[in-house]
Amino acid sequence: MRNEDRKAAVAAYKERKRAAGIFAVRCAATGECWVGRAPDLRTIGNRMWFVLALGRSPHRRLQAQWQAHGEAAFSLETLEVIDPDLGEYACNKALEERLAHWQAQLRAEAL
Repeated sequence: MRNEDRKAAVAAYKERKRAAGIFAVRCAATGECWVGRAPDLRTIGNRMWFVLALGRSPHRRLQAQWQAHGEAAFSLETLEVIDPDLGEYACNKALEERLAHWQAQLRAEAL
């Protein structure tokens, strides 16, 4: 890849709009559910699976279930996407409120 092409690709990546929102991690083997918020829903799955595969998740129950049942027992789903045109403060406030809503709705543990 030429240097100009690489610079253009990096610039395009930095300028893309992030899709902040609420997601759920579910364990099919136990029926357990964990709910979290992410500044970019497109990247949260890779990050969660990577940390779990390394055995480094700060969420002990989630990590224990991952080790007991393996990656195949888990799924990640987007529950809600926050309006990308909100400012940073409004987006963070909306994420807090919607996380509490989904946690109560699904009776899930927060991530």
